[in-house]
Amino acid sequence: MAAPTEKNIGDLNGQWVLNKTLSDPTDPVLTLQGVGWLTRKAIGLATVTLHVKQYVEDGTTHIDIDQTATGGIKGTTELRVLNWTPREHEDHIFGSLKGKSRWLTPELLDTLDEHLKEGWIGTDEEKGGPNGEKFLESFVENEKAGWTAQQVWGFAIVEGERRYTRRVVVTKGETVLKIRMVYNWYSA
Repeated sequence: MAAPTEKNIGDLNGQWVLNKTLSDPTDPVLTLQGVGWLTRKAIGLATVTLHVKQYVEDGTTHIDIDQTATGGIKGTTELRVLNWTPREHEDHIFGSLKGKSRWLTPELLDTLDEHLKEGWIGTDEEKGGPNGEKFLESFVENEKAGWTAQQVWGFAIVEGERRYTRRVVVTKGETVLKIRMVYNWYSA
């Protein structure tokens, strides 16, 4: 289901379901990140739902996301603070992580990999950040496993409908994989 017009990068509150038909396959990326075969297959079969709570605390935007899979199985938890300060996190699927997130200006977007810049809606209606930003960036590193993941979040027209989308570039050594993840709006 398309994103409601009132939803933008400044208000992701609600539930979003990964649309596997419109998204790129995640298995190659999960393999590169060292996720085991059984876990990858379970993720591949499950319906993944993001339960998003976005709020401002002490002038800084926070985005807390709990993922669940079909049957209420607990997925990963994402606690994003949009101030570009690295934070350590232990994830039961991805291991020991260090990540940082921020609002993304057009100038910063222009410096990123071409894949991360493609396909976004650029209209003023998409402005949701405190300074009119239309996107956010997340960078995560797993030093032990030797990979990084850079994401840009925003809204794109996919098959004629406006949808919440994440573009991702995962790098491990010389290997670079690029995917797009597209979400359906589910409920508030």
